[in-house]
Amino acid sequence: MGSQMSQVEGVHVVVVGGGFGGIAAAQDLKSRGLDFTLIDMRDAFHHNVAALRASVQPGFAKRTFIPYAETFGDSFVQGRVERVETDRQTVVLQGGREIQYSHLILCTGTDGPFPGKFNTVASYQTAVQAYEDFIKQVQAADSVLVVGGGSTGVEMAAEIKTEYPDKKVVLIHSRIGLADPELLSSVRQQAKEVLLEKGVELLLGQKVSNLSELQLNVTQKNMKVSTDKGETIETDLIICCTGLRVNAAAYTSGLGGSMTDSGALKVNQQLQVDGFSNVYAVGDCNNIDEPKMAYHAGLHAAVAVSNISNSLSGKELTSYQTGNITMLLAMGRDDGVGQFNGLKLPRCLVALGKSRDLLLWKSWREMKQKQP
Repeated sequence: MGSQMSQVEGVHVVVVGGGFGGIAAAQDLKSRGLDFTLIDMRDAFHHNVAALRASVQPGFAKRTFIPYAETFGDSFVQGRVERVETDRQTVVLQGGREIQYSHLILCTGTDGPFPGKFNTVASYQTAVQAYEDFIKQVQAADSVLVVGGGSTGVEMAAEIKTEYPDKKVVLIHSRIGLADPELLSSVRQQAKEVLLEKGVELLLGQKVSNLSELQLNVTQKNMKVSTDKGETIETDLIICCTGLRVNAAAYTSGLGGSMTDSGALKVNQQLQVDGFSNVYAVGDCNNIDEPKMAYHAGLHAAVAVSNISNSLSGKELTSYQTGNITMLLAMGRDDGVGQFNGLKLPRCLVALGKSRDLLLWKSWREMKQKQP
């Protein structure tokens, strides 16, 4: 026991970002008895896999936010990280507070437009209210235009049409193929079929040319939207599901030399950031070539924490291996498409496995709290 204590003496792991990778890392550190601080700008974990359902179904949003403090107690700090000072091994928060680390795990994720993403300094109540307010905009619109036909846009259009079948929903996408390009072509085709079955109108191979002039997420009757092919669409509400970018603000000044052009951190197979043996990057903010998903962030977190533990006890470090693509798209609460380990799944199985509850049970279980 004495030798185990001496291994962890002076160890303080700082986890920046409390998304899927961040909470997985924090729970793993907690179970190993390692001292840690988890930092996030909100006071509650956001299960953003269910964000699109929360933006159409009243009362659902409160199930998608889970308070950190109840799970992590004093090991959780709310704040925005302004910079990482690697020479001093210090994380500096907005307002000047400094937290020292022996090891650092960066899980800052990606940012993008609301409602798919909600990366704002906010309390649980404010966050839930933002989604309830958005629902009122959706309800007030007779027609909705979803911009972007990647996985988020496809799921968004399906959620609206499932919850409000009488609304006109149009999805515009710059490419011909829908959803994630890394999905099997048969799964992408199936996503298209589900949208058409639900009555979503598709405008493929076109872009909105006047998007910067239009107001997003606010209902205004008969807005005129132009496409680069010369078409004009009238709609009451525009929801943007494009433009995801790496959330690099926390580490740009301290780790600029280890970043790719997109802002992602270059990591080795052990998930250590290029040039630093005690700094790890997990999930969307690293440059591993695979789809950016909650599932992968959890796998990264396990490797990073186990490598911190291995480095303390002089064991060999673990390598992260990418595998066959597993991805499930919820197409409203009653349908879904996807693949497991590279094999296409039946729609009913995806609906049962993901679409009904959007894996909320998993996050509540991981946070060891009871779902309301």
